[in-house]
Amino acid sequence: MKNFELLLISIALAMDAFSVSVCKGLTMKYKFKRNSFIIATSFSLFQMLMPLIGYFLGSKLSKSLIDFNHIIAFVLLFVIGFNMIREAYHDEETKNGLSISELIFLSFATSIDAMAVGITFSFFDVNLKLAIIMIGICAFIFSFLGVILGRLIGNKFEKKAEVFGGVVLILIAFKILLEHFL
Repeated sequence: MKNFELLLISIALAMDAFSVSVCKGLTMKYKFKRNSFIIATSFSLFQMLMPLIGYFLGSKLSKSLIDFNHIIAFVLLFVIGFNMIREAYHDEETKNGLSISELIFLSFATSIDAMAVGITFSFFDVNLKLAIIMIGICAFIFSFLGVILGRLIGNKFEKKAEVFGGVVLILIAFKILLEHFL
């Protein structure tokens, strides 16, 4: 996988965190810059950890699944992308402050997609260290900006960001499938 593709995946994965951050920003009345940093750090750490978990799970399975890796990668990325688009229109986010338990839950929930992407990484020649760093940086930046944007301009971009992330993952899924057959 090329660096540009890793960047696109990193940005796409950050869209869930961005949209949730925007929602959290809507509820921030005080200390929203401090909370922006806390949310961004938590989301970033989870976004970095989950692909590692996925990668090592995928590595254990990859020897038996090597002939089907392109199909598995396609299905995983397509389903993740589709779910991101679907959730953009069906997910009702509750907006009531910031607690540690909620922060951990949201960090985990927004990074499950990253674990599935980590599984697909195990099937390809991916610079895992670079991928994890890119994912973490994108998640941090998008989450931080999401809280601030949510606070400043409301949830105008929430659905669009999640849809964009889903579309990017679906396009990458088709690219992987087409590369195998061409």
